[in-house]
Amino acid sequence: MKRLAIGVTLIFVCSFPTYTQAPPPMDPPDAFYSKNAPKDLVEFGMMTWPEVYRAIHSEGKTTALFYTGGTEHRGPQNVNGGHNLMAIETVIDIARKLGNALVMPILPYSSNNASRQQTGTLGLTEEIQALIMERLAEQAIVNGFTNVMFLNDHGGGVRGYGEVAKKLDDKYRAPEFADKKIHVYYIDRVYGPAQNDFNKMLGERGLPNSGHAVIADTSEMMYLEKGRNWVRRDLLPTAVANAGRGATPPVDPSVRVVSNGISGDARQSSEALGKIAYEMKVNYAVEQIKKLLAGQQ
Repeated sequence: MKRLAIGVTLIFVCSFPTYTQAPPPMDPPDAFYSKNAPKDLVEFGMMTWPEVYRAIHSEGKTTALFYTGGTEHRGPQNVNGGHNLMAIETVIDIARKLGNALVMPILPYSSNNASRQQTGTLGLTEEIQALIMERLAEQAIVNGFTNVMFLNDHGGGVRGYGEVAKKLDDKYRAPEFADKKIHVYYIDRVYGPAQNDFNKMLGERGLPNSGHAVIADTSEMMYLEKGRNWVRRDLLPTAVANAGRGATPPVDPSVRVVSNGISGDARQSSEALGKIAYEMKVNYAVEQIKKLLAGQQ
């Protein structure tokens, strides 16, 4: 009889759900809002929670932009956090042009691997990155965002973005979520296609393209830095590959040298070229996002 009572108790306990349905949110009182808050904020991390609540529920800013930067060596001339620095400037501009979006905190690590020689990289695996993006997207949805966008400022290990976006978008198309109208997308034109077209433009001008730590990113950082010294400009005259792929002139592979981490040629980088690269990224992203939102069902 005692054993039966324990079994019944376990069944009874386990029959309850692990959580209860949360009540609908309540509008924050006026006292929760500062009169000194900056106007037109779009950065989630620079807003208070009532300001985010108002942006979502009163101002229609229901699109969350998750932009991944990256921490990696970028040649002797560029700071290791360049992808993150470019990412925040880019995504803020994208959000302002859209008018219905907020910028989530930049993810400062991409799918990459550290090096014992070029000591500037801190990377994730694709699997870890995919798990992080999935978790963050679900958290954004709990906050009330109905559109979640993944964007990236790096070229390698991007497969996971599309896979996670499809997984979550399929999930929220299920009948039980139909009334929420939630969508998750990978905005794949902000980096790859934009950079490919920028490189095509460089080729038409007779300038070198492709490679790592070369004209595209170096120029964009020069354009955006505004005196913040993201690019060590005194090193631009020597910002060309000195070993391995792209070395000019080719280096005898039998001679061991300290590679500068550049694969290509960044010597002709300029703020003017950086402006073009930057605006292409912003415009490509805004155009793609607007088309996706317009085509929603």
